[in-house]
Amino acid sequence: MVRIFYKEGRLIKRETDVRELGKIEHPLWVDLQSPSREEEEWVETKCDIDFQTPQEIVEIESSARFFEQHDTINANSNFLQINTNGYQTYPVSFILRGNVLFTYRRGDSKTFADTVKKMKVSPDTFQTGVDFMLMLLETRIEADADSLEAISRDISSISKDLIREQKARQEVLIRISSLQEITMMLRETSIDKQRVLSGILRSQYFPEDRKEHLRIILKDISSLLEYTTFNFERLEYLQNTFMGLINLEQSQVIKIFTVVTIIFMPPTLIAGIFGMNFVSLPTSGWSWGFWASLVLMVLSSFVVLWFFRKKRWI
Repeated sequence: MVRIFYKEGRLIKRETDVRELGKIEHPLWVDLQSPSREEEEWVETKCDIDFQTPQEIVEIESSARFFEQHDTINANSNFLQINTNGYQTYPVSFILRGNVLFTYRRGDSKTFADTVKKMKVSPDTFQTGVDFMLMLLETRIEADADSLEAISRDISSISKDLIREQKARQEVLIRISSLQEITMMLRETSIDKQRVLSGILRSQYFPEDRKEHLRIILKDISSLLEYTTFNFERLEYLQNTFMGLINLEQSQVIKIFTVVTIIFMPPTLIAGIFGMNFVSLPTSGWSWGFWASLVLMVLSSFVVLWFFRKKRWI
């Protein structure tokens, strides 16, 4: 699917027929969402540009994430997407040539839909493709910030659960591990955008009057990175606290078993002595010997228990 956004008067209109691209005088943004091979070749031919292959887009080398070619800026960045399987990243390729922005992506994204909504609300804000690019990045950063706030609320919820009640250990550990994974993905995508935008900021082809706006976006990304670090520290603290509680519970259980074992040691000793099979054994012929041994066993257990309570060991 190809969407072509162009300005006509004060309004921004959209065209979905890629064959109309050559007839539109002032296109601002050409968005390729999972395009067919024919659509991709048509855009490349009419606009004299070359899209990278999906394998090249996902490469992590700095030379692959951002590079300049003639009067064209090429930048690749990973965006975070929420679906039924949770969070996952997907690559987005930006090509800025003159006043026209080209985006290449696979699959749908709420970031692009929100940008289109903002365009409809205030079309005067969008004069060139650079404005679309900056708005896409701002919208993506806002979405990442919302995700970080949601993670922060989940962390607070886990913290309160640990204080109020003891939930299933497996459930809590899974929640903490999941939040750590999502926070790590947010940090990775933020660092990726920071690298790409730093390269764009140094580009001679990027408009000078838009670079201050770009610096503001970079500051926002730096704030997100600080927030992810804070969430990591909170999650690590929660994990350590939870493991500490588990160790305390296990220590308490071991302590109880130890006390019970020690309490029954004197009766076991007494029973062992009176259970010896020697011919000549003191008190072996005593008629009250059985009951006396039982009393002695119970008494010895209570003495040990009293001693432990006096020492405040239980």
